[in-house]
Amino acid sequence: MTTDNRAYAGLRVCDLTQGVAGPHCAFLLAQHGADVIKIEPPGGDWGRGIGKRHGPYSAFFLQVNRGKRSLALDLKQPEARDAAAKIAAQADVVLEAFRPGVTARFGLDYESVRAVNPDVIYLSVTGYGQTGPWSGRPLTDSIAQAVTGMMSMNRDKDGLPQRVGMIAIDVMTGLYAFQAVSAALFARAVRGAPGRYIDMSLQQSAGAFMAAKMIEYHLEGPVPQVVGVPVGTFQSADGFVNINARREKHFESLCKLVDRPELAGDPRFATYDARIGNEAALMAVLRPLVAERSTAEWVTLLGEADIIAGPVNDFGAYFEEPQVLHNGSVSWQEHDAVGRVPMHVVPGVGTAPEGSFLATAPDLGAHSRAVLREYGYTDRDIDGMASSGAVTDGAQTGRAYAPAQAAG
Repeated sequence: MTTDNRAYAGLRVCDLTQGVAGPHCAFLLAQHGADVIKIEPPGGDWGRGIGKRHGPYSAFFLQVNRGKRSLALDLKQPEARDAAAKIAAQADVVLEAFRPGVTARFGLDYESVRAVNPDVIYLSVTGYGQTGPWSGRPLTDSIAQAVTGMMSMNRDKDGLPQRVGMIAIDVMTGLYAFQAVSAALFARAVRGAPGRYIDMSLQQSAGAFMAAKMIEYHLEGPVPQVVGVPVGTFQSADGFVNINARREKHFESLCKLVDRPELAGDPRFATYDARIGNEAALMAVLRPLVAERSTAEWVTLLGEADIIAGPVNDFGAYFEEPQVLHNGSVSWQEHDAVGRVPMHVVPGVGTAPEGSFLATAPDLGAHSRAVLREYGYTDRDIDGMASSGAVTDGAQTGRAYAPAQAAG
């Protein structure tokens, strides 16, 4: 029994994933109380090298691996595979993100694990799924954004499709994965449902995320009707402000704020549909008028007029927003390798205390010895495995990590 009141306290998770999507799912399980054992190869999760490396971490690794224990195993070696199999055999949840067929070579595929652990919730993350003409292809987030249509609805002023400037599809895949695992755990706990295999792909997750836009595309074509006018980003005197004044009362108020009340009565702009039909003409009038005042002035004035609006912040400005500070949305955590970094609260979970286990990501193999002891290995066994390279102990790695790997 445990005194931990978090939903998944006492659950054991075997996390074989790397990168962002699978680790994000495992991170959420950890934040909700699960004991997540992150099994990394001797060179470390390649996610440690996404973008610029800061000591042993990348920014993404710092985020999606908080609250996990790192066990470094070389699964090419029998002793390491045996250790991973022991952990999977006792896990409530197993997560993997290898290409189809790879886990079977390690004896860690669903059928092998289920044979000894029939109640296991087993989730596989791939680019395109376990079967099909593209199932063997690798997939990065940027290619996923291209293939699934996301870039087609995010074009620059010249019409060139642009990727969203973060690893968005991996993150949303992690969210869908966490949802699916949570549903399976609920069914097992409440209805006594058996274990379950969950096939999760970046391609399907991206499609699910954009499902409404896909319906819109089918019904309206590649250039759908805008959601309303005036809606969008305007340049101010010192930055940018986003304004949504598509409703009649909001548009009338905006016309007064820019000292052009007659625009509300202009037949070209007097109704919702008329403004959509004459978007270019209306925005051409409004843009230079908005540019006469600062972003802060507009946010105040628009707020007082009950018009939906907000500043276009960079992250530094977001950190200092009064509402963000009031909600405690961002906590600052000290990491010995990278210094002080911002950690955003997980909605519904709360903020992990500074310096706590849940607030930090593990060094490679930092918990190898402790985890193996829990599964019956003696120090002599572990020393032998370390000598053969089957296991990497945190004491061995120091700050030595594999070269950074490009991603995105």
